[in-house]
Amino acid sequence: MTETKVQAPETLIKQRKDALRNAENKVAQIAATKKSRRTKRKVIFKRAEAYVKEYRDKEKAIVDYKRKARSSGSFYVPEQAKLAFVIRTVGINNIPPKPRKILQLLRLLQINNGVFVRLTKATKQMLQLANPYITFGAPNLKSVKELVYKRGYGKVRSQRIPLSNNIIIEKALGRYGIICIEDLVHEIYTVGPNFKQVNAFLWPFKLNSPTGGWEGKKSRHYIDRGAFGDREEKINNLIRQMN
Repeated sequence: MTETKVQAPETLIKQRKDALRNAENKVAQIAATKKSRRTKRKVIFKRAEAYVKEYRDKEKAIVDYKRKARSSGSFYVPEQAKLAFVIRTVGINNIPPKPRKILQLLRLLQINNGVFVRLTKATKQMLQLANPYITFGAPNLKSVKELVYKRGYGKVRSQRIPLSNNIIIEKALGRYGIICIEDLVHEIYTVGPNFKQVNAFLWPFKLNSPTGGWEGKKSRHYIDRGAFGDREEKINNLIRQMN
């Protein structure tokens, strides 16, 4: 007695072939993704090394300028700051329309909110007009890093998303060549050509109240031990207290 082989229906054969093809494509895609990530990690590492060297060279150059100036009996005048970190010191009550509008433009919608600002003639005028309601100064590299790493959130589809991995940054800013958090910090700190796009991507920083709070200090200038005004490099001390 001979056995009759039952031939699989054509649709079943096609389904099996499609499933096998899909499985092979998936394996190939996973392998390509892993390879791409390995390559990207190397690129990110090299960039991070280059940034560290750039920062060190800049610090060394400033030290050399100061030594040369001291040895020649003159003074070293540092270049004007290009970057400011601005913090709102008061709430929403009793603010005139023009300063209120400036605070909106700066995205400082709540007390203890902070943002980075590129210093130009226009933005300096804005800061002066809003002076009684804000405090600001030139952040150093350590402050920029701490703010971005500890309190950095990005704006993705109008939502506040933590910068938990570089994929979020690359999706939003990859077209500007910014693919990792080190690129983002570098662009902000050096006020690079894509500063506007990077700063718009960063959500305003939500900071804690400073040690001792603002109460009783809001109406006095920083020079008079108050809250508002230009703190220059002393803004870094305040960032440490509020971060």
